[in-house]
Amino acid sequence: MLGAVLGDIVGSVYEFKNIRTKEFPLISKNSTFTDDTVMTFAIAKAILVSKKNHYKDEEVKKECIKQMHEFGYKYPGRGYGGMFYTWLYTDREEPYNSFGNGSAMRVSSIGWLFDTLEEVEHYAKLSAEVTNNHPEGIKGAQAIASCIYLAKQGQSKEYIKTYVSETYGYSLDEPLDQIRKHYTFNETCQGSVPQAIRAFYESEDYEDALRNAISIGGDSDTIACMSGAIAEAYYGMPKELKEMALDKIPNEMREIYGEFKGK
Repeated sequence: MLGAVLGDIVGSVYEFKNIRTKEFPLISKNSTFTDDTVMTFAIAKAILVSKKNHYKDEEVKKECIKQMHEFGYKYPGRGYGGMFYTWLYTDREEPYNSFGNGSAMRVSSIGWLFDTLEEVEHYAKLSAEVTNNHPEGIKGAQAIASCIYLAKQGQSKEYIKTYVSETYGYSLDEPLDQIRKHYTFNETCQGSVPQAIRAFYESEDYEDALRNAISIGGDSDTIACMSGAIAEAYYGMPKELKEMALDKIPNEMREIYGEFKGK
């Protein structure tokens, strides 16, 4: 899960100042966690509570809503999208048919916390549809969570790529060198999830996945968050980079991460 968090932090300074190179400092004085990290921990907390209390599906969704609202109030001004902001700060509980990439950026814990691919896809769907109940919003969350699960199981990149392409219909064949030439800011699942997976696919290690993700431009923090989540599951994450992420988040989030690690 820290792979997603560090991706968000590294990408935070490039979201509205895109770069088209892999050569950049991982952390600068302005690097910080954004809504991606806040909602990643909200969903992680919701799933940890739900598993412990053996919640049924509707109760899991209620717990996701509860934790997302609570975390959103604790950490305002972190770059929440317009529709999500309205949902969050009006205490709304009904979904709003979004296909934004918020559902995919916050899902990483689910890829780790369940024992079968079927469970991962099921709970990814539940976590998505409390806000992003459009089919594309659900699909994006399931695709990222599936990649994480398959990566932690030791499946090859080709297997992961084929599974995602066949199951979710994403085209993953365009190389990053071509994507860089035309890619623009896109906050939809269908316009950022495939690119994040491709950034992982072409990577050599965890850090390289982040550099790939940010180098294409667009919604840099979220693309790096998604790509970093998969890369951590596939490669592992160097100790110094884990510490870099932990140093940038509040104690409450570090405590949730400790509980997550214990599962």
